[in-house]
Amino acid sequence: MAAIIKPWEGTFPPFRMYGNLYFVGTQPASVHIVDTGEGLCMLDTGYQHSLYIVLDNMYRMGLNPHDVKLILLTHGHIDHFGAARALRELTGAKIALGAADREYATGELDLSYAKELDMTYTETFDPDILLSDGDEITLGNTTFTAIATPGHTPGAMSYVFPVTDGEKTFVAGLHGGMGINTMCREFLDAYGLSYDCRDKFQAAMDRLKEIHVDIFLGNHMQHNDTAGKYKAIGAGNQYACVVPGEWIEYAEWAKQNMLQMVERENQR
Repeated sequence: MAAIIKPWEGTFPPFRMYGNLYFVGTQPASVHIVDTGEGLCMLDTGYQHSLYIVLDNMYRMGLNPHDVKLILLTHGHIDHFGAARALRELTGAKIALGAADREYATGELDLSYAKELDMTYTETFDPDILLSDGDEITLGNTTFTAIATPGHTPGAMSYVFPVTDGEKTFVAGLHGGMGINTMCREFLDAYGLSYDCRDKFQAAMDRLKEIHVDIFLGNHMQHNDTAGKYKAIGAGNQYACVVPGEWIEYAEWAKQNMLQMVERENQR
């Protein structure tokens, strides 16, 4: 929590994950950049008050924030879209979000998870692009495919896309939202939300396991051991982020994590 309130305590060195894919986020929330050759795509933005760190990280990697043309958001929570409005005002980039999370972004529904973090969500915005399952967005040499993965939020979107160093190309995948915190009984009852999100999440995880991904990207650093991969790359392993099977393993772990939560609730 301290790194959220005091963002300077949550800094992490930016680094090239592979080819045209970069990590420029913070310890509390991951942010990734893809250089498409005709502009930058940012995947999630992090918290609004951590934006200065993200921008500095970009400059440190030789990336100009004003080259951001597209912002792809995984879901409608403040730790992932908090800085989206400010970035759009700064760069003119288009913001894409799952259609079912639109009212989270506009503030029409008080479900941004700001309250749970003792924060206030004031940087509301209306997305430029509302995504549905299977939608494709192309920027430069890269096509991003959106995969609906409801559960954590109704409009959570995972993204798969190619990354390349000019010689080898791999498929990267970013999960839409894996947390069970918004599927627990207390949260659902507090907001009068349907329990069917649990079945949808389970089905979404099974679906993700059928998709081939070489480079697994996490919404948060601990999801895919970002820190460990940073160290491995620094030690000379340029393929440290290429871990076939990691995407599938994490999807199965997330599914089991949710089922175990339900089992614990039923035993109370």
